[in-house]
Amino acid sequence: MITAFSPDVLQLDAAAEADRISSAIQEQLRQLRRKGVVLGISGGIDSSVVAALCVRALGPERVLGIFMPEADSSPESARLGRVVADFLGIQTVFEDITSTLEAIGCYGRRDEAIRLVVPEYTRQYSCKIVLPGVQERTQYAIFSVVVKSPEGTETRARLTADAYRQIVAATNCKQRVRKMVEYYHADRLNFACAGTPNRLEYDLGFFVKNGDGAADLKPIAHLYKTQVYQLASFLRIPEEIQLRPPTTDTYSMEQSQEEFYFSLPLLKMDLCLYGRDHGVAPEEVAQAIELTAEQVSRVYRQIDSMRAAATYLHSPPLVIAA
Repeated sequence: MITAFSPDVLQLDAAAEADRISSAIQEQLRQLRRKGVVLGISGGIDSSVVAALCVRALGPERVLGIFMPEADSSPESARLGRVVADFLGIQTVFEDITSTLEAIGCYGRRDEAIRLVVPEYTRQYSCKIVLPGVQERTQYAIFSVVVKSPEGTETRARLTADAYRQIVAATNCKQRVRKMVEYYHADRLNFACAGTPNRLEYDLGFFVKNGDGAADLKPIAHLYKTQVYQLASFLRIPEEIQLRPPTTDTYSMEQSQEEFYFSLPLLKMDLCLYGRDHGVAPEEVAQAIELTAEQVSRVYRQIDSMRAAATYLHSPPLVIAA
């Protein structure tokens, strides 16, 4: 029986890691010649942990949290963001970006794309886009849009490539506008922008280029999602934030990161990524996470595909040599 591989491979010495990251933040700010950090506060686990690590490294007076809701944001995000900001004792600013997004056509262009496959869709509906889970999937993963009418009727339709790209292009404006706001406050304070991606997001391209992918430092980009939760426990992040399921908070319908991008619960995705990186056979990972070897092989191929797509997202501007 195969027993060598288990979730224990992701166990972290949280105290030592918190000290190591805090020291790195201090050194990186010296290199950048910046006095503190700004970051967007979403009420999620990643931004809460990054904010706590920055406070640990710099003190609360050198950390600015920014709330940037828009028309589709969950009120719960703002409430939990306030909970963590109060817990850490940091200053915050509130910037509602709805009118900016409306002015640049974010919502209208998204709605236009949805109507390509759901003609009856209007702004009174709510919506999200989803992927099938790895257990449901046979070959290729194709996005669908789910819409809910004002009367509560849900409709699901497979997206064409054109409709999918337009929806994503439109909603990416949200992350890019938020980053513009972050850099405004960073510039006026001589602060740096701290990014909040974890390893899954950073490695596999779950970010918007020149949006949430833009930052001066990314303190948890080397940590698996489950390790971020371990740090959250050590840092005593409020329990209701630790218990909140990870969400994109991008679409007006409630949406998990699993159904939007990763297709697996995050612990299983973490272990598949670890297994892929460390040459662990699919059969061994499968036994540890209660999937079949074929399903894990499919996730390995998905990881390879995501990394290939993320090459563009990570790439700097191309220049021509003099």
